[in-house]
Amino acid sequence: MSRRVRQKCSQSEEKDKTSISSGCLNSATICGVDWTNLPDDTVIQLFSYLNYRDRVSLASTCRTFWLLGSSPCLWESLDLRSHKFDTAAAVSLCSRCKKLQKLKFHAAGSADAIVSLHARALREISGDFCRDITDAALSAIAARHEMLESVHLGPDACERISSDAIKALACCCPRLRRLWMSGVREVSGDAINALAKHCRQLKDVGFVESDIIDEVALGNLSSVKFLSVAGTRNLKWGSAAQVWSRLSHLVGLDISRTDVNLSAIARFLSSSQNLKVLFALNCPVFEGEVDSSNTMHNQKGRILLTFFSDMFKGVASLFADNSKNVSDVFQYWRRIKNRDKNLDDIVVWIEWVFSLSLLRIAENNLKEFDDFWLTQGAAVLLSLLQSSQEEVQERAATAVATFVVIDDENATVDCQRAEAILRGDGIGCF
Repeated sequence: MSRRVRQKCSQSEEKDKTSISSGCLNSATICGVDWTNLPDDTVIQLFSYLNYRDRVSLASTCRTFWLLGSSPCLWESLDLRSHKFDTAAAVSLCSRCKKLQKLKFHAAGSADAIVSLHARALREISGDFCRDITDAALSAIAARHEMLESVHLGPDACERISSDAIKALACCCPRLRRLWMSGVREVSGDAINALAKHCRQLKDVGFVESDIIDEVALGNLSSVKFLSVAGTRNLKWGSAAQVWSRLSHLVGLDISRTDVNLSAIARFLSSSQNLKVLFALNCPVFEGEVDSSNTMHNQKGRILLTFFSDMFKGVASLFADNSKNVSDVFQYWRRIKNRDKNLDDIVVWIEWVFSLSLLRIAENNLKEFDDFWLTQGAAVLLSLLQSSQEEVQERAATAVATFVVIDDENATVDCQRAEAILRGDGIGCF
């Protein structure tokens, strides 16, 4: 070390000792910033970048931060997925959560603790790892949060949830507008009829990957605009096509990954009053019956999205003529300043369905889908990575990683699929 460097180090140490002895660390002269004199809105903005545990820790450092860290705007939304969340943690947070409206959580171990938050104004809940959530836990959540408007549990199977919990949701939460559940083994007619009776504002329903659903009772959900039964087994398609076609408000229908046949799809397209979008991705029976050159993808203003249709072109047909030649219709839609509310709802739903279906298809990792991934599947996923919906982004990122890595044990990457991601500016999206 040279003499000049030793002098600089010595001067720096003396300066640090002076700052500590004068108590300047308490007034926060760290990095030249006086944290105690920052504007309130700047401090609140800093708090907004932290997870809930770090917010609490920072708020405990001084009275000013305690007051600012308790601002209601910081606690309108809460993501509990990053850390273990139990009843003790809920009790410590309950004083801040009086105006909590949106909650994300890992259902495993956290469902029971949600009640202890005393967040009576809660509007939305979204839970994953739902295998352990029970009827009792979900019913308790419903009973304590009658203002709920949106419930999403999945994509993991809700193996311990039955129709009883769905009936409890219907009776306790009459403002429910959106209900998505994955892997509920049986959705009975009584449960669906309870939703139809009590939840008159229900617009978006998804019972995906179930074993049994009363398809006739679904026809009683007269207010529904969007319906998904993707991956559900044992549906009677003759009855379903006859009943669902009479749903006067139905705009979007997702029957991907089912055994639906050509006859049922033709009836949906020809008989439904207001149907605009029909998803039929990875439907082997239908795909075996229809010619890939068939022009069913757009009939009477209705869009059929399948493996053999041009997905971007199909979605683009919802817009004015100036969107026909865009390469990424979702990016085009995001840039529109004055968007039509009804069309906005449709495209948001399309993003949601695409992200879920493509994730499931990627998880199967079948070589027969190589052509689909290389021609348009990768491009759709990259577009979904830029969605304004956080759940859509997360599923799209997982799907990209899943279909590129074809052998987890040996970390084997499919070069063609990886090239498709790189060619589509995948690195920039990530």
